[in-house]
Amino acid sequence: MGVPNDDVVLIQKGKQPGEPYVITVNCPDKAGLACDICRIILDFGLYITKGDISTDGIWCFMVFWVVPHSCSIIVRWANLKNRLLSICPSCSVSFYFNQQSPRSLSSPVYLLKFFCLDRKGLLHDVTQVLCELELTIQRVKVTTTPDGRVLDLFFITDNMELLHTKSRQDETCEQLHAVLGESCISCELQLVGPEYDCHQGVSSLSPLVAEELFRYELSDKETRSQALSPDTSKLKKTNVTIDNSLSPAHTLLQINCVDHKGLLYDIMRTMKDCNMKISYGRFSSISKGYRDLDLFIQQMDRKKIVDHEKQSALCSRLKMEMLHPLRVIIANRGPDTELLVANPVELCGKGRPRVFYDVTLALKALGICIFSAEIGRYSTSDREWEVYRFLLEENCKFQLSNMVAREQIVDGVRRSLMGW
Repeated sequence: MGVPNDDVVLIQKGKQPGEPYVITVNCPDKAGLACDICRIILDFGLYITKGDISTDGIWCFMVFWVVPHSCSIIVRWANLKNRLLSICPSCSVSFYFNQQSPRSLSSPVYLLKFFCLDRKGLLHDVTQVLCELELTIQRVKVTTTPDGRVLDLFFITDNMELLHTKSRQDETCEQLHAVLGESCISCELQLVGPEYDCHQGVSSLSPLVAEELFRYELSDKETRSQALSPDTSKLKKTNVTIDNSLSPAHTLLQINCVDHKGLLYDIMRTMKDCNMKISYGRFSSISKGYRDLDLFIQQMDRKKIVDHEKQSALCSRLKMEMLHPLRVIIANRGPDTELLVANPVELCGKGRPRVFYDVTLALKALGICIFSAEIGRYSTSDREWEVYRFLLEENCKFQLSNMVAREQIVDGVRRSLMGW
């Protein structure tokens, strides 16, 4: 016997207006399941106010209290439930005899190509439509022509797995036409061919830019500028402690840090990539801008973490991921000014959701036009990164050569990404 699908994922509306929705997941356990759930919740534009995780290694029970990040976000709750169901392991008895979940097939990639007249905020408006349609941007290549027109190439996958149907394709083009209006010259959607491989990487980065963007340790000046809390007068403080005295079988990991968008995802992603099993976890409500998280964890061999070097490495990694889950810099690219955003890719190959949405939203709010944009992957010695590159137009209210203006742009983009 198994658990009926209706009981695997439950989503309950708050009893009073404004109260959080409650998402309950009750299913067989698998490695990294909490991370996968938090990624999907973030992908739907939801903010986790608190959460509880419990598992015995075979079965897990998770509860998340969530609210939309902003009132403008429209959440399709039925679609969210289906997405969560799709990543839950089989609930049949056979699962216990084979702990490996079925390998998920990669979704086919489609090329969305449209040609239109340029205007401020165009790229974000298109990105918002794609997010609302639950289309994930895998790669993008945006180019502005000298006559003020834009050629956009979006390589996308469909979270609903319906983009092969004519009705889904028509819906996508119609939604884009509604946003672009008469400025849209042409819009095409097709399954990609071998040319997709040509867009996997990013254009070469100079050694100086790569060092600034990807280095592990930051200078004191960078720490002050990049580790700001929502209150610009205060630096973020992150405390990570390990205690082996409270449980005979588990290591207690205690975290206290400033809250930000996707915080629980960043922590679960780090634990997944470090091969740590979470037996019990509690994510508390925000208090004075800070979060407390208690995790009872084990190594993959079901033993506590007693090696001091492993303890130190885990604490150091968590601190860095919470202080700087994304990297944001501005650099010169020849005569042009370039904004670069990088976020670490999970070992499974998935990147952080909604980054392109948040960056284009920030630039639109700042009144900055984007001349060209691209997304690609970049590998360093210890990990893979997803890199977003934006060439900024000079004809905006910011003097892009001015260091103060550049810091304002970086700060605005970072705050959009962090949800501040």
